[in-house]
Amino acid sequence: MDRDTMGDLAESAPLQDSAAGISGSARRARESAEAKIIAKRAFVVTQGKHRFFSLVLPSDLLAQTCTVEPRAENPIDGFQRLLDERRAKSIARYIDSGFGSVPGAVVLSAQTRARLGFDEDEGALSFRKDPRAFLIIDGQHRVFGFKLAKSSVNVPVVIYDKLTRAQECRLFMDINTKQRPVPNELLLDIRRLSQIETETEALMHNVFDLFHSCEDSALAGFLSPAERKKGTISRVTFNSGLRSIKHAFVGAPAEEVYAVLNAYLRACRHGLGLHAIDENIANPALFKALMLLFTNVAERVADRHKGKYSVRNFEEVLIPLFRRLKKSDLPRAGATHIVLHEHYSKTLSAGFMLKQWLFT
Repeated sequence: MDRDTMGDLAESAPLQDSAAGISGSARRARESAEAKIIAKRAFVVTQGKHRFFSLVLPSDLLAQTCTVEPRAENPIDGFQRLLDERRAKSIARYIDSGFGSVPGAVVLSAQTRARLGFDEDEGALSFRKDPRAFLIIDGQHRVFGFKLAKSSVNVPVVIYDKLTRAQECRLFMDINTKQRPVPNELLLDIRRLSQIETETEALMHNVFDLFHSCEDSALAGFLSPAERKKGTISRVTFNSGLRSIKHAFVGAPAEEVYAVLNAYLRACRHGLGLHAIDENIANPALFKALMLLFTNVAERVADRHKGKYSVRNFEEVLIPLFRRLKKSDLPRAGATHIVLHEHYSKTLSAGFMLKQWLFT
């Protein structure tokens, strides 16, 4: 006896309905028996030992016929993650915006109660319109989003039939471990191509490109625009560092931001060079810590030199700092950029206060 049959039997337990005089489960069983039969054109696909059906279904129909069994709710047989309602609402808004296009196939496993049938002559796949007809193997948030959406779209669907629970679990595991997600670096480029960058994202993108292309760049040879590589700064790491100080450049064009930051980072590299570790500028934690330190250093340069942000003026503040720091601090093993920044900031302030005390 399979799990669906056992579930149907469990639902038919004699719980009386006082109003109708019949058990609620008996009524549900009768309604289930009368469930509408849906027939859709489908293709049969064979891959290795598996056969599945490929077809297109309206998203509202998917929402009415699919279910999930999260691990948290069914510790024995469940294998899906808990639904993230915020993610599903985002999908619903995307669909309702009118621009919604969700081309990725939703992968389902037909349950016994679906009464799945295929007419080879007509090329039609039939199933009952039952809320538990299909178990979602991949695409639960999309289906949940379809349920929340006000409009309906056509969705590519793959339906497996007669899978055991072990086979369903293996298929879920294969889909979620053997597919590589799109790198964040590529997503940033795609956001630009699709013209959905925010103003801040556009500024960071343009400043990165200037650091990557300009001959006088302090980061020449240390940037990797499209992917993460050891010994380089990816676009994601660069954006993370720049985002922490974005308030310092409100309304400034990319060229001006580049000019100031380039002078600052060239001074930082000279400071690292005192310890013969100039290449450590590409260490993600150190890079982000130095970016966090920028506003503190820039304020001192502004006070001393009336806003003239040259390499020499930055060095006047930074070189004494790097001399006080140990080589092992640049960066300190295992330390986050927040911890490093706190240490550098305290060291900078202590040195500045001592100098002020000596000469007043």
